[in-house]
Amino acid sequence: MKTIITTLLVYIQIQYYIICYLMTLFLSKDFMPKDDIPISKEYHHLKDDDLPVIEVLEKFDYQKLIADYQKENDKPLKPIRRHKNSKNKVPESVTCPRCGAPHVYLYDNTGGRGQYLCKVCNTNFNDKNRFSKTVIFKCPHCSRTLDRIKERKDFYIYKCRNDDCSFYLKNLRTMSKEEKKHFKKHPHKFKVRYIYREFDFDFQPLSKESTYLPKVDISGIHSSPHTLGLILTYYVNYGLSSRNVAAIMKDIHNVDISHQTVLNYADSVGYLVKPYLDNYPYDLSDSFCGDETYIKVYGKWQYIFFFFDAVKKIILSYHVSPKRDTPSAIKAINDVLTKMDPIPDNLNFVVDGNPIYLLARHYYYQQGIDFDVTQVIGLTNDDPVSTEYRPLKQIIERLNRTFKKSYRSTCGFKSSQGSVAYVNLFAAYFNFLRPHSALEKKIPVTVPQLINLPNMPARWGKLIELSQEYILHQQQHSA
Repeated sequence: MKTIITTLLVYIQIQYYIICYLMTLFLSKDFMPKDDIPISKEYHHLKDDDLPVIEVLEKFDYQKLIADYQKENDKPLKPIRRHKNSKNKVPESVTCPRCGAPHVYLYDNTGGRGQYLCKVCNTNFNDKNRFSKTVIFKCPHCSRTLDRIKERKDFYIYKCRNDDCSFYLKNLRTMSKEEKKHFKKHPHKFKVRYIYREFDFDFQPLSKESTYLPKVDISGIHSSPHTLGLILTYYVNYGLSSRNVAAIMKDIHNVDISHQTVLNYADSVGYLVKPYLDNYPYDLSDSFCGDETYIKVYGKWQYIFFFFDAVKKIILSYHVSPKRDTPSAIKAINDVLTKMDPIPDNLNFVVDGNPIYLLARHYYYQQGIDFDVTQVIGLTNDDPVSTEYRPLKQIIERLNRTFKKSYRSTCGFKSSQGSVAYVNLFAAYFNFLRPHSALEKKIPVTVPQLINLPNMPARWGKLIELSQEYILHQQQHSA
């Protein structure tokens, strides 16, 4: 009987794939079933070049220049006189981008093709003139002005097109004969010219989010602090689903609550402990590693960016993002930087081969914050860097596995708020409540108020109390 059922299920699955294929073929739309696993692709190789030479353009005030001209020549600088039937009229909307002179002081000697000359400051310009920019980026190797060649989602790409650039010539000289032949046929596959990326999103580094109380006030719930501590212990510490927690509370503790109440309590506490978790004065080491892992929200895969103190076993960043992109990496690193005072000179983050971390480093370097990024690529130690830093990469991978083991019972989240709250709870449990085997069963962060409490529900309750006190303290000082 079992063999027959198995065979029928196989036939049904085959028929399902045939139907999807036919619908895709005739309706010109992809109906093929998708595997319910996150997609893992190889990262593109990215090399981060030095910062360019930045030239700040000097601007003038045309009224002051006109006044200086009159003082020096004992006569006023007259506007341009044009013939009534002249075709070389300058539109009234055009002004000099360098001194701000109006159109009456502008020449048009190119027959309306957009090239102008300012009579006041003697500047040639057009719509794409360099004086319309705030700054000019120049190649640090040859001092040639960089050309903006591409526009990405979060940044602009500038390139040095100078064929005599020392950076370009050096890269050509270091090529082997085979590489040179391949370069002539496929030059786009080689990175030989200087490249610079100018970020185009507004994110202030080293900024901490304002604290706030969650929508559901914990002080107004019907359950006792011990009951709330029990619920969090089962749900977070032991990774049980909300339905299993509700069943245990009913069957063992005779507390009748719904699984939705469990989720509501978890969401409220998750947002409540976040300010305390983010602003606790951690005692950190000098070994940090980071990585992303998957989490399911709205039935779709999203990402958690973990950054971790590999020695003290402290989670420093746990940023949840729908995308694995550069802004997410920048925000995750920002969570780490806010916990350092001061930022050490030898700061180094060990990450995988994802190029977004190099772009994040480049962004912070533009803001005056310098640190190193060491990438451990692949699964085998094929180079000295991988051999040296592989242990740190394995440490962050173990953290990912620990989180997935705890998260697996949730089967995903129906809201982004729920996913963020759960990750907050996990980080709080990992840092303040969970004994770590690598620390001889000691808790990574020793909070004096939690040490002598008799059990885990009591520690959860005290942690909630400390979080509430911190938020109220911050609100009183900001009022």
